[in-house]
Amino acid sequence: VQLQASGGGLVQAGGSLRVSCAVSGRTLRDYAIGWFRQVPGKEREFVAAISWDGRNLYYGRSVKGRVTISSNYGKNTVLEMISLRPEDTAVYYCAAKLAPGNPKSYDYTAASTYNYWGQGTQVTVSS
Repeated sequence: VQLQASGGGLVQAGGSLRVSCAVSGRTLRDYAIGWFRQVPGKEREFVAAISWDGRNLYYGRSVKGRVTISSNYGKNTVLEMISLRPEDTAVYYCAAKLAPGNPKSYDYTAASTYNYWGQGTQVTVSS
């Protein structure tokens, strides 16, 4: 399984950006897709996740209201970000987590529970 993140770049504070995660290698029918971000010296921070069926969405506290996650059945997951702030600057990673059945049974915020990771894409927000 390969996850390819793309779409990062430089944006001014207050602007918007879309990052995408393309999945290849197999069908991730029972997998949730999550987005995390990381800055040097800090742990990966949960940003958003979407359940395997696309019906349950989860957002990190620091981004809630400013990001939207969507997916076309796991093949391509998009994270739309608005009202970006300098503190949103980070490398953004997408990841896949085996989470079949009842989507509400899982904790999507823990990076250690994800099975596959993409290589990350840099998002830089200038002030």
